[in-house]
Amino acid sequence: MSEEMKISNVHFFFKIFFTILFTSHGSQIGDIPSSNNGVAFFVFGDSLLDPGNNNFINTTEDFRANFTPYGETFFNSPTGRFSDGRLIPDFIAEYANLPLIPAYLDPHNNLYIHGVNFASGGGGALVETHQGFAINIETQLRYFKKVERSLRKKLGDARASSLLSDSVYMFSIGGNDYIVAFEGSPVLEKYTEIEYVNMVIGNVTSVLQEIYKKGGRKFAFLAVPPLGCMPHTRLMKVGGHGSCWDEASALARLHNKLLPAALQKLAHDLQGFKYTLADTYNMLQTRIDNPSKYGLKDGRRACCGSGELRGIYSCGGMRGQREFELCENPNEYLFFDSYHPNERAYEQFAKLIWNGDAQFINPSNLKQFFQCGSSQA
Repeated sequence: MSEEMKISNVHFFFKIFFTILFTSHGSQIGDIPSSNNGVAFFVFGDSLLDPGNNNFINTTEDFRANFTPYGETFFNSPTGRFSDGRLIPDFIAEYANLPLIPAYLDPHNNLYIHGVNFASGGGGALVETHQGFAINIETQLRYFKKVERSLRKKLGDARASSLLSDSVYMFSIGGNDYIVAFEGSPVLEKYTEIEYVNMVIGNVTSVLQEIYKKGGRKFAFLAVPPLGCMPHTRLMKVGGHGSCWDEASALARLHNKLLPAALQKLAHDLQGFKYTLADTYNMLQTRIDNPSKYGLKDGRRACCGSGELRGIYSCGGMRGQREFELCENPNEYLFFDSYHPNERAYEQFAKLIWNGDAQFINPSNLKQFFQCGSSQA
């Protein structure tokens, strides 16, 4: 995808409104302790983290969520987030006493002092993944380099270097690269599973090395979720009768198994490189298997969609199928639409990522990451 992606001016009026609205909710949530020591928060990845970058690119509605009922729970209007409300970075920013981390492509965002979010719904580690419809990780890297140059120009090298080294860099990437393998892409006919996963991880590590060269030191990763147990992929499994498509989840598990070794190698080779991994695979899977334990009613069906399990990706009626069903209470459903969790689940994940123990995030939680300097992470 070209770096000069066509940017639309549609929908940005509500982005300004909700940035102000969200910032006004800046108090800590529940009993989550906050920290604020001048670090910034940079976010890369896919629809699990996208705050609305895809509002401003030339793409299709399959890769947008800037229409109702998205955003109805917290924002009372769509923002471009693929959920009914806030996402993990929104909660993490609040816990860290930071304002809402804005979408990079929002034309009103040019400060960057608290960080910026580059994530794009549908984005992958490989250029070929949803090419022409989403912002891949290499293009997100190019955007980050522009931000880095801007920060050095505004702050001077010394202040910018300190900010960049103390900042936290969050990633959720890989899921789209694997899901396309089960949506008609012939990639697994060309490569073995391990070859393909290593290609994905190889592209990710190349991006990390480039961010490291620009001053980044603290990197946080979300594990690829159980792809085969999302409502949409359950429907795709031929003869599955709504059961999980284990082949898809197995590819995610292979990625999650191989990624730590790649990160360990970077930590060995690059002085000061620190990382932590959140087990979002099992966070989601345990709620799929036992939703009532986590205050949820249903871990299989989506709140919004159509067909069996509401697994047809029709939420909002803008993706080729006008008719769709919408549940009365999104908080009761683990999944808001056919692919993405609801705000309640994201908040639970964010709390575990912020101050959970090694069962959920290892070797450090994000509270520790934010509170210490790059030399202590």
